[in-house]
Amino acid sequence: MSQVKFLESRVAIVTGGTSGIGKAIAIALAQSGANVAVGSRSASTSSCQAEIESQGVKALVMNLDVSLTNSVQAFYDATLDSFGKVDILVNAAGIACEHTICNHPDEDWYKVIDINLNGIYRTTKLCLPGMIERKWGRIINIASTYASVGVPLHAAYCTSKAAILGLTRCVALEGAPHGVSCNSISPGWVETKMATEVATRLAETEGRTAAEYLEEIKESYPQKRLIQPQEVGELAVFLCRDEALGITMEDITISAGSLW
Repeated sequence: MSQVKFLESRVAIVTGGTSGIGKAIAIALAQSGANVAVGSRSASTSSCQAEIESQGVKALVMNLDVSLTNSVQAFYDATLDSFGKVDILVNAAGIACEHTICNHPDEDWYKVIDINLNGIYRTTKLCLPGMIERKWGRIINIASTYASVGVPLHAAYCTSKAAILGLTRCVALEGAPHGVSCNSISPGWVETKMATEVATRLAETEGRTAAEYLEEIKESYPQKRLIQPQEVGELAVFLCRDEALGITMEDITISAGSLW
């Protein structure tokens, strides 16, 4: 589908942007004219830069670990060196693990919280001041339907995603007088590599295959399908429109009609 380049001259950062939802958002932003800086722990093996630049924009793709303040600072500095500013911040980096609370390894708990939640704090703290100064900005945090429900074996993930909603609201209020919006997007099951990996681990505990597990989820959804990454990408792009400024402090669910 052809895109109007309404984001021409804008600069976007996308964390976790070399695969899955993050990559789909990065490409959708590029199709709308934005130059895109992508940070990911797998950036060194990614072809993402060529895919973004094939849309006629400039791209920066580099290693980023959002759990490390120095890594976030280096990535932000490199983005400023390449593009001079950050207009759009999309926080899509995230991980999951499966443990009961009684047997939860502390290391896994802290890692999930540090990447999924604290990573957003680190990037937002750097990008928000410039947006406020220029009186234009869009911050989009990828949460989850798991932010609003409890799911067995996913305490760390549910906790981190629920906390994102609170952070999103506070950032939205801080940016509101200055033309900066902040929203979260809460997808249900999206057809990505990460979803397959999680389904594989969960299915193994039940003696099933990942394909069987995902098929059951698909059949439980009113639309009888999983969300595609591109759908999340298009929603993120819509939130970057000038006409969407009034949409802020919201958590928008995209889950094919399912509650979670």
